[in-house]
Amino acid sequence: RVFRKVWEMACYSGFLAGREAARLMLPRGQGNIFFTGATASLRGGSGFAAFASAKFGLRAVAQAMARELGPSNIHVAHLIIDSGVDTEWVRQRRLESLGPDALANPDLLMPPASVAESYWQLYNQPRSAWTFEMEIRPFGEKW
Repeated sequence: RVFRKVWEMACYSGFLAGREAARLMLPRGQGNIFFTGATASLRGGSGFAAFASAKFGLRAVAQAMARELGPSNIHVAHLIIDSGVDTEWVRQRRLESLGPDALANPDLLMPPASVAESYWQLYNQPRSAWTFEMEIRPFGEKW
């Protein structure tokens, strides 16, 4: 049951959103569809089988849609967010799980504006040099 719910949330929902966006973009002959992945899109971690399989699946959906929709001038991309995004919710979870030093290093979380800037740069790419996959991470992230 948990596996199915995670898959619905992290993979199937992306497929549905991409499909519906494509339906609106195809008649216009242009558009951008960006999927958000995670480190789990590339490798599964212990205890994260459901999440990793869903993110692997979303990456495959993005690849297939990029190949299908690219010739129709629709840029499909997959962004791997290899870190936490610096929101209040993420800060609270880090404090609860890692203790008071969890927020000591400002280079371990990405500000939302920095993430948005990466999406904006991708959006503004000329079609002569489209990126399919982009990994973004903060300076302090070990990879």
